[in-house]
This record gives sequence, C-alpha cells and structure tokens, in this order.
Amino acid sequence: MKYIGAHVSIAGGVENAPLNAGAIGATAFAMFTKNQRQWSAPPISEESAAAFRANCKRFGYKPEFILPHDTYLINLGQPDPEKRRHSLDAFIDEMKRCDRLGLVKLNFHPGSHLKLVTLDEELRLVAESVRAAIDAVPNVCAVYENTAGQGTNVGFAFEQIATMLELTGRPGRMGVCLDTCHSYAAGYDLVSEEGYEKTFADFGRLIGFEYLKGMHLNDSKSVLGGRLDRHNSIGEGELGLGFFRRLMGDPRFDNIPLILETPDEERWPEEIAMLKQFAAES
Repeated sequence: MKYIGAHVSIAGGVENAPLNAGAIGATAFAMFTKNQRQWSAPPISEESAAAFRANCKRFGYKPEFILPHDTYLINLGQPDPEKRRHSLDAFIDEMKRCDRLGLVKLNFHPGSHLKLVTLDEELRLVAESVRAAIDAVPNVCAVYENTAGQGTNVGFAFEQIATMLELTGRPGRMGVCLDTCHSYAAGYDLVSEEGYEKTFADFGRLIGFEYLKGMHLNDSKSVLGGRLDRHNSIGEGELGLGFFRRLMGDPRFDNIPLILETPDEERWPEEIAMLKQFAAES
C-alpha cells in the first residue's frame, strides 16, 4: 500500500501537524519539530506531546509513516570541530524531540564540506556525527536524504550514501530517504523506462531497499544532472506525470511515507488525490 502525504505546518504547536495532514487527505506526513531556521527551541511540553500522539491516533498515523525533518542549519560534516559539535548537539536535541513525540525516524541532509576538506574526509565526518547521535538516542533511526549536489553538499551519489552508511556502522539504526527532484538533478534518469530501472537497480545493489525509510515526491525544475535543488509541482517539471504513475505502481515503494514537498501547498490535496489514483490504477 502507498502512504502519501506532505510536509505540513506545525504552526501553533506540533500537535497541529496531524490535524493539518488529515485536512489534506494524507495517509502519511512530514514535519519539523521546531522552527527550522533556529538553532534552539523550548522543549516540547508533555501536554503538546500527549496531544500530538492523541491526534496521530485519531487520524490513524502510525510512527513509521511520519518522517520528521531536522533544521536546515545543521551541518554534520562541518569541517570546523567546534561548529560541528554545535551541529551535532542540535541534531541530538532534534532526535530527542522525535523520541518525546513517539516518532522513530529523523530525516536529514548529510552535510557540506565547504571546500575545506576532501570528499572522503567529509563522508567520514558526517558518519562519525551520525553514529554519535544514534548512540545518544537509542529509539530513533537516522535517515540520510540524498541531495541534488548543489554547492558543496555531499550525498548526491548512491556510492556516497553507501559509504556513509558503512562508516556509521549501526545496522538497523540508519535509513535513507530518496528525493525524486534531488535524484534527477544529481544525474539519475528517472524519466525513461531504462533509466528508471537502472537507477533503482543501482540503489538496490549499492544501498539496498531495506534501508529505504521514505521518499520525497517532487517534480524538478532542474534538468537532468543540473545539480539544482528546485522543486516543482507534480507533472509540471522535468519528471512529468509518467514518472509518478510508474512510481505509484512500483511495489518497491509500498509501506513507507511518500512525502510531497512541492511548492504550492494549496495543491497538496489535489496532488495527493492524484497520486492515490495512480496507485489504485496499478
């Protein structure tokens, strides 16, 4: 079964996220656990945490179909040791916030080398940070998100993600979230039937579908290999409706959260309904 939703707002409190997801017909959702553009935030009160869990139960959202995202400020591969420690502390706090809400995953962008260290060193730094966070918070899985390869971001190649997973060395405590826009922008041909099959065959060979804990469903304003992280509404970008029809009919992507991050929030109910229809037709 396909579980489809969007990255919804937590305005007014985290307990509102499941309400916002329910309002758009979502069967899964993503969220931040705090303001994504601030380093720190007040702890989640027990009242808010209890209300969040109650609202999830009311709408039938199980923890495995909720994919929280960390703040954009965090860089777990920051070459400067002091700044990296600051990012790690913030990431551990985010994992603890997830645990407080009863959530079992935290999605994150791996990091950026800022042209200050080699790629190999950057992958090692990220993995060390993730391992430290996993060891500090035992109930939450750290979910690496692939990137578009914009700027000095790492994690745009499956080989890089595979290396970070291996270096992290905590089987069962790690996962991967594939962003469709990022994948295409990074050079993975998802549009042609041959390219689609090769891309996911490579993912299975290099990483393994057992690591796939979620996907971000976004069309792409970037051309193939353009390395630009520019999302578009479903069917209006370079990927087109054909790709999403194929994906919704692919059983390899059953039973994980499939999350829209498309730019027009007003269209989320329409996009979710369309994707559900594609899945039903398959």
